[in-house]
Amino acid sequence: MISGPDRSLFAYALVTAAYWAFMLTDGALRMLVLLYFHINGFDPISLAFLFLLYEFMGMVTNLGAGWIAARYGLNLTLYAGLVLQVGTLALLAVANPTTVGLASVLLVMGLQGLAGVAKDLTKMSAKSAVKVLVPEGEAGESRLLRWVARLTGSKNAIKGLGFFVGAGLLQTIGFSAGLWVLAGGLALILLGALALMPAGLSGRKRAALPFSTIFSTSSALNRLSLARVFLFGARDVWFVVGVPLFFYAQGWTFAAVGAFMAVWVMGYGVVQGATPNLLAIRTGAIGRSVRALRVWGAMLVMILLALSATVLSLQVDGLTAVVAGGLILFGGAFAINSTLHSFLVLAYAEAEDVTLDVGFYYMSNAAGRLLGALLSGVIFQTFGGVAGKSGLLACLLVATLFCALAWLVSIRLPQTSTKVEAR
Repeated sequence: MISGPDRSLFAYALVTAAYWAFMLTDGALRMLVLLYFHINGFDPISLAFLFLLYEFMGMVTNLGAGWIAARYGLNLTLYAGLVLQVGTLALLAVANPTTVGLASVLLVMGLQGLAGVAKDLTKMSAKSAVKVLVPEGEAGESRLLRWVARLTGSKNAIKGLGFFVGAGLLQTIGFSAGLWVLAGGLALILLGALALMPAGLSGRKRAALPFSTIFSTSSALNRLSLARVFLFGARDVWFVVGVPLFFYAQGWTFAAVGAFMAVWVMGYGVVQGATPNLLAIRTGAIGRSVRALRVWGAMLVMILLALSATVLSLQVDGLTAVVAGGLILFGGAFAINSTLHSFLVLAYAEAEDVTLDVGFYYMSNAAGRLLGALLSGVIFQTFGGVAGKSGLLACLLVATLFCALAWLVSIRLPQTSTKVEAR
């Protein structure tokens, strides 16, 4: 029987492993869908629409999932996310639509919507579990920052690996066969989690819980959530459609596009995991994180301004290396901002309300991704240009504006816990 700190560490390891497995399939699915339907004639706007329901359902799921987990436990929402992802992968493998048209778009959108529900059930469960497993107090704050950074960073490194896996599966065994491989692997992880996960992960269940509690009344959490909308909108406005299709227009193969996106996300995850050490945060984690967020939020804006000016001034032939290098710099700064956000939402949240607060916060995250995904396809197709240069530049300028708004909203975040605020 595992008990005490060892039990918490064991539960954390199991949650992390399940989250890793899920995010590997999530990243692979995104790259499979993007590249496969691009070669089957889907234009950038149609490709963006394939991901819209994925993000919209993430918004809806996060609100409802936090309430469900608070009433029935985190184990239920974690397993539900894994089961739904296995089903989504299998259904898409069977459907395998190849013709361009409204029916194909709606079918893939619907299945992507199921994947969005699965993703946010799993994400909310995994991140809320960290708060449940870490003790209260300043020492707990320091451990919370380290555990959040490791979970978030490793998750994104694994998702980046998923991009490479997805592109590789498409290149080698094809779309449907690749999906079956992903579904089978995730099913095995689900069985392992069902057999080994401690029951206490669920936390304290609250039977009498009005549905209205899904909306946060904490000004700090509301401000942080609004900043998250702009932060992730800034990333996805170029990440979802713009950059992959820009590189493809430069003559890159599917494998090369997938490899770059994989390395970018994996590097982004490494920086996230190292953020507490990079910023040397040991004590006073909330206050120091808020001050660091002000600095690194401004850094994001400056990087995007410099990259946009460079893209504007260069010819198409010299752009590829510059864009790749600029996005690597952006990724490092973005990773630090994202990690600080992920820590602060848990630090501000009450332990008994953590699933509600995390659900509300990641609803905002999904809203930003939805906005970014839509704009990514619309802007890239509308502005286009030679080899996608003007479309990419327009995406970068919108990303700059969004990062500036995220920084402005973050300036007034409190530097202490908000436990005195009533829900």
